[in-house]
This record gives sequence, structure tokens and C-alpha cells, in this order.
Amino acid sequence: MVSSIDRLEDLVVYCPFTSLGLASWLLHQGPFLRNLELRMDNIIDHQSCVDIPSKLDCIRAASNLESLKLWGVLMIHSPKWDTFHRLKNLEIVGARMEDPALSAALRACPSLTNLSLLGCEGLGSVSIELAFLQQCKLDFYGLGNCSISITSPRLELLEVQGCSWIRVRETQCLRDLTIANNSGRVYIVDFGKLVALESLSMRGVQWCWNAISTMLQLASEVKHLYMKVEFTGDFDALLPFPEVDLVDFFNSHPKLLTFDIHGAMFAALCQKNSLKNVDSRFVIPCLEKLVITIRSPLNAEQKMSTLESLLRYARNLRKMTIKILQMKSSHSSADDFFEDICKFRYINRRIVSIE
Repeated sequence: MVSSIDRLEDLVVYCPFTSLGLASWLLHQGPFLRNLELRMDNIIDHQSCVDIPSKLDCIRAASNLESLKLWGVLMIHSPKWDTFHRLKNLEIVGARMEDPALSAALRACPSLTNLSLLGCEGLGSVSIELAFLQQCKLDFYGLGNCSISITSPRLELLEVQGCSWIRVRETQCLRDLTIANNSGRVYIVDFGKLVALESLSMRGVQWCWNAISTMLQLASEVKHLYMKVEFTGDFDALLPFPEVDLVDFFNSHPKLLTFDIHGAMFAALCQKNSLKNVDSRFVIPCLEKLVITIRSPLNAEQKMSTLESLLRYARNLRKMTIKILQMKSSHSSADDFFEDICKFRYINRRIVSIE
């Protein structure tokens, strides 16, 4: 079928195939292909049946590719690729890799504008230097201790999962940033000025407080902020967030339109001194949508005071959603706190809702 088509431009193969079969297809159609998507199914290294040449090496015959998507990839050795000058989109899903092999693969793709490495394991230290890269999505499996350095002056969107050390210095175009680590701890974030940043998402079990505060300081112009970090602490001990001054926080982020805040950060804003700087001039000017996840009934009176203050000073607030489905209910004050929240919702039912 493949050899009978004249100048095939798109080839998508999800069924099993051999390296010899792939080599045969690309011998006929390689120069004409623009989009190639392959389910490789060789993430496990079968030493007894090593393909020569490998499936990865065969792809070099498709020298004019514009998009390459690979599923189930084993890349522990550097692929024998020539330079793909026209390749704009590279997506690898479900891979076992080693650092030198990935570096070699990326060097062969200097014109990439979109890069996705999803569900990849085995990486320790990754360096990406792509002058034209605009969108980058990285999802690394493992202990969450990978380090990443990116040099891409045109980068607009970056999503990173599974890294403890992140360095991106050229950020003048970066508009959308997501940093998550579900397995390890985020230690260091080293970014340039985030002057164009509109959306920031911070997720994970534990971040060092210096990393959190650094990101919040750099993202002073952000419009959409999502924070779901459970704990802080520089070592194994899981610590609560330190106290955060509510007035200083919102004065430092005057352009916030939407704010999705999880239990730990909300608790930090609800300390007894968090509202000490409130005066008649304080206002939260742009906030329209607020989502608050409450995990504990402790300090209930201060939390209610903070909810009321947010409603009072956010003059343009259209929607406040309070999530309490995961609230720990073993404490004796849980029922009273829940009743207070219900009263608060009833009084302000045009804006406030409960999940």
C-alpha cells in the first residue's frame, strides 16, 4: 500500500511493524513525507532481537519531515539522524531515554517550534537549546529530581513536570508557565524577568519556600494564578507555609483576574497578622474569579474573616467558589465551620458557591 502511493505526505502507523518494514516504507516515500507518526513499541530493550538498523535510525530517510510523533520509544543510544531542517513539531510519548541520546536527537532538529516529551523516564540533566522553540511540554517520570535548562528566546509556553531544578533565563516572550512535581521537591527555579507572563500554575507535594516566593515575585504581572502546593520545607520534613500578608500579596499582583488557591496558601493568607495592613485605600482591582480549596477547619474564625475581606475588597469579583469536599472533618470545629461557610454563601449567593 505504501509503495503504491505517489508522493505520500502523511503516514500514521499504530499497528506493530519491524525496522525492516519501516526502512522499506521510507525508502519509497521518505523524501515526500511531511508528517510521520509511529507507535514504536520498543520501550523495552529486547537484547535477543535487536533490530539493525534500529527503528529510530530508519527515520533519517524522511529528511523533509515537518512533524514527527513517536510512541513507546527506547532512546538510550544516540539516533543516527542527519539534520531535519524542516522539522517544526517533535512529540515523544512514553519513552525510556538517557541524557546524551536526547541531546543528540534535539541537535538534529534545530528548527523546532513545538517540543513535547511526555511520560519520559531515565533522564537526569536535560539541556535544551533551540532558537525557534515556542511551545515546550516536558513530563518526566521517576523520583522528581531531574534538572532542566532551556535556552530558547522565543519560548511562549512552558509546562514542566518532574524537575527539581529549572533554569530558563530568556523569558521575554513567555506567556504561559506551568511547573509541577508530583514525586519530588522543587528546590530551585531560575528564571529571567517574566514581563509577558499571563498565566502561572504551581503544583506539587512540596516546594522549597524560596522557590515559591521567587516565582511569586517574578510573576508580578500575571493575570491567572493557580497554586496547588501542599507543603514547603527544604528537607524531608513537610512544613506549612509561612505567614503571607494578604495586602502585600494582592498589591504585588495587581493584574490578577483569576486565582485558584489550595489549602496551604489559603491558610498562609489567613494568619492573624495577614490583614494588619488593610486600610481604606486597599482594593483588589481586577480579580473576577476566585477558587478556594479549604483543607482544614483549624483557625476557622480567621479563615472566615479572610473570605469576607476578599469579597469586600475585590470590587469586580464575579464568582467565588469554595471547595470543601476534601476538608478534614475529624476536628470538633468542622461542623461549626461548615455552617459558617453555608451562611456566608447564603448571604452572598449571587457570587459565592460551594463545592
